[in-house]
Amino acid sequence: MGREAGIFLCLLIVIMDVTAGILGIEAEIAQNKVKHLRLWLFECRDPSHKAFMLGLGAAVLLALAHVVANLLGGCNCLCSQQDLEKAPPNRQLSMACLILTWIVLAVGLSMLVIGTSSNNKSRGSCGFTHHHFLSIGGILCFVHGLFCVAYYVSATASIN
Repeated sequence: MGREAGIFLCLLIVIMDVTAGILGIEAEIAQNKVKHLRLWLFECRDPSHKAFMLGLGAAVLLALAHVVANLLGGCNCLCSQQDLEKAPPNRQLSMACLILTWIVLAVGLSMLVIGTSSNNKSRGSCGFTHHHFLSIGGILCFVHGLFCVAYYVSATASIN
């Protein structure tokens, strides 16, 4: 793939992850604007449809950015510890970034889904507080963008 296409893909991944991060943080802000009553660890609050829609958008964009980065980064399979030790540094870096992107995706998407699902109910709910799930998920979207770009760059460098 050409250099211009690589730059475009990196920008596309970063734009999707940054947009997902902003949507996650905006969802947290919208969630905090609804009426709620808090007593120690328990909280009763009304769901926010705006927070639900923003959180859902953030989760979808995070998943799309991950799919784009992994499909276009190529297959970078190292099947054993010996293969990893013998691999050149670019390939080792791409494997490390690939593993980190999957970890950040799992944690970030889980946070966004938990925060979004708490705003999905048609009526108010009471239970343990679920603070900052959407904003933490949004911040992890930014981290995901960094690791995805590092993975794409190192994976394409190890191929060449």
